[in-house]
Amino acid sequence: MTLRLSRISKHFGTTVALDGVSFSAIPGEVHALLGENGAGKSTLMDIAYGMIRPEAGMIEVQQRGGVALATPAFASPREARAAGIGMVHQHFTSIPAFTVSENIALTAGWTETGRAAERRAAHIVARLGLPLAISAHVESLSAQMRQRLEIVKALATDASILLLDEPTAVLAPREVHELLEFLRGFAAAGGIAVLITHKLDEVFRVADRVTVLRRGVVTLTGVLAEQTPHSLAHAMIGADLARPIPLKAQPGVVAVEASRLSLTRGGQLAVVNASFQVRSGEIVGVAAIEGNGQRELLRAIAGVDDVVTVAGTLEVAGPVAFIPEDRSSEALIPSFSLAENLLLGTLDQSSWWLDWNAIRRDTQALLASHDIRAGGPESQAATLSGGNQQKLVFARALARQPRVIVAENPVRGLDIQAADMIQERIRAAARNGAAVIMHSSDVDEVLALADRVLVLRRGEVQDLPSDPTREQIGDALLAMAAAR
Repeated sequence: MTLRLSRISKHFGTTVALDGVSFSAIPGEVHALLGENGAGKSTLMDIAYGMIRPEAGMIEVQQRGGVALATPAFASPREARAAGIGMVHQHFTSIPAFTVSENIALTAGWTETGRAAERRAAHIVARLGLPLAISAHVESLSAQMRQRLEIVKALATDASILLLDEPTAVLAPREVHELLEFLRGFAAAGGIAVLITHKLDEVFRVADRVTVLRRGVVTLTGVLAEQTPHSLAHAMIGADLARPIPLKAQPGVVAVEASRLSLTRGGQLAVVNASFQVRSGEIVGVAAIEGNGQRELLRAIAGVDDVVTVAGTLEVAGPVAFIPEDRSSEALIPSFSLAENLLLGTLDQSSWWLDWNAIRRDTQALLASHDIRAGGPESQAATLSGGNQQKLVFARALARQPRVIVAENPVRGLDIQAADMIQERIRAAARNGAAVIMHSSDVDEVLALADRVLVLRRGEVQDLPSDPTREQIGDALLAMAAAR
């Protein structure tokens, strides 16, 4: 099969998402689709999958046996699946309360239920070489298994074209390697994999060809072997990246202190006998493989979620700003305007009077100062790209002038330039006296930001020596994995 999108255009209000974009992918290749947040990558793939209708252009699929299908748009994802296209979205789409087999059956449109659906699902996961506990409920699965389920759902209708939007964002390094190996095998068997990612190292590990979008137009397309990280970065942002050596803040007074702290969540012990400090002016990174207590620890510091202290003490200076892992469900209300979303995070509950003109002016100022690309204060949060949503969440957090900043994967899913901007904002907040504690599933992100690193291992905190290397962090994580 061959996928060809010709002169695709799409607007959201006054924002040009795609302007005459052409893209093609051929059997046997992994094709990387790159660009800044808001460049149009997800929109283009959503059009290919029938989730969004373009205003102009043509979609062509050369099917098996030489049958060609050409249409201005697919009316729905079901039509796209019937044409041989499957998609793995940026955020998990499975229903947590359903089992693995029920989710596969729902996406594929099977009429079978119960044991018959389980047998059919088991056959598919065996054929794909992606083992899953068919009868397990999705809410009990790890992030890696949930991502695996998303791929199985996408391929359950025998799709030959697989579109993936930031599929490695929630995966540990070893899990990323396994996914990229699967994509190479899928392409080697004659399939097409289109990979949206911001991680250039992944691109050079797995891709055959690359297309770059910038502000809704194609700036580069061709064979990856002819490119360099520098040429791709230049195509994405239109200029060379300046990467000055970051200035580290000087640690001050203790802002977060845990002493022999033990935490539970849902009745399960998550953090065990942890003792550590975070001082104003320093950035402490938390490295951990999913499910080892980092979520509960950070949320206890932030004062959110149903985390319960069962032993020890935790003292945190306020105010505290929290950057949650899932911006779309925990940080923003997509149907609300940007002004309303910013108000929700900064509202002074002692006042009953709202000056909406001032709120809109303040929102516009924040949009400009944080380079948030949006139609204006009245635009819905849902109209922003993922990266611009994250910048909005961070701008709102900093507006409170917090003494402590707690961040879960603060630059996950961001392009190079946006990630640099967020990281510099975090460093600036530390230089201005904030204490920052952050977790990233990407070890390189932890090293890029942190002055000190804590490793969580089955709920136990290990404080690593000053300036740890990637290898030292990896060894600590591997020791944890071996102990499980």
